[in-house]
Amino acid sequence: MAGLSLKTCSRLFLSCLPYLYAGNTPIIKKHMEYALITGASKGIGKAIATELATRGFNVLLVARSEELLQQVAGEINSRYKVKADWLALDLAHPDAPQNVYDWCRAKGYTVQALINNAGYGLSGPFEKYSLDQHWNMMQLNMQTLVGLVRLFLPDLRQLPRTYVLNIASSAAYQAVPKLSLYAATKSFVLAFSRGLHQELKGTSVSVTCVSPGATDTDFPNRAQLGEKGLKAAEKFNMSPETVASIAVKGMLAGKTEVITGFINKLGAAMAWLLPKSMVEKTAMKIYE
Repeated sequence: MAGLSLKTCSRLFLSCLPYLYAGNTPIIKKHMEYALITGASKGIGKAIATELATRGFNVLLVARSEELLQQVAGEINSRYKVKADWLALDLAHPDAPQNVYDWCRAKGYTVQALINNAGYGLSGPFEKYSLDQHWNMMQLNMQTLVGLVRLFLPDLRQLPRTYVLNIASSAAYQAVPKLSLYAATKSFVLAFSRGLHQELKGTSVSVTCVSPGATDTDFPNRAQLGEKGLKAAEKFNMSPETVASIAVKGMLAGKTEVITGFINKLGAAMAWLLPKSMVEKTAMKIYE
């Protein structure tokens, strides 16, 4: 169209308008872009949702508690100039990823950022818990995360800039006796995220894995930590808001991996440098 006058270009544009609209219904539908956060009713998930809202992201909150989700969505809607919606369901159910994806499609929500935060741990001897309890934790910490990434990834690729943020743990960097299976699930999250980050280089999708350490959340109670574990966590606790700020900054910067806090970074380095047996014996003492 080089050499055409502004007037001619304007006429060409106006002549195309009938093809863009059928009656009063636009053929080209504008979708609102959102960040979807799992485990968003409290703790790190709630803090990440709030952090994203302060940055202008519309947010979709997913967790089990309908009452808490309503409260968080109400707070975000009233305080920030963004939209917040929520979906209450058990993310540990095998059908959860498909249900979340179908809900977004039905509502016309376009997800620009997928934050897989939901997860929990079980502390104590491996045999303390039933097979169903172990399966349930593995389903939430790993399978649901993988399912959501797989379902949303084709859509994320269609946008000019999108993000996947997976929450692992400082426990991902070594075996942790008495927290064995939880640590293994988080090692999986870390390895999966790093691999996917490399696979998607050169695309519009950036994958970041964040590994928090002790954080002031309900994790110790859900994990049934003993007195030693609780006291150790209290010494190094970070606030969910601090973790969320670090996580979101890392995600938006396109980082591959982020460890929150100097102590946690030091711990990961020592786990790599020191003999594994020494690291594992030291870690086990915390959870005895």
